[in-house]
Amino acid sequence: MADGNQTIMEKAEARFVDKQKKTAERNKATAEYMSEAKAREIKTAKLRTLRLAKEEADRVAEALNPTPKKKRATKKAAATEAKT
Repeated sequence: MADGNQTIMEKAEARFVDKQKKTAERNKATAEYMSEAKAREIKTAKLRTLRLAKEEADRVAEALNPTPKKKRATKKAAATEAKT
């Protein structure tokens, strides 16, 4: 009977150790995932800041040097170009 109790205890101990290993692996994976998510958020914020700064610089440059509006072709000008 003592022999049977010993094997039951060994099996229980083995299951306990397995659960501890799985829990440790799960915690490690979760920490890794959270770390990657945080890094991604930081990178996204940095890229967004750079994009907004570039867009603002483009707006300022456009305000300082506006592109001229294209003139519409008149019928007279179109007829003159067609002759040449």
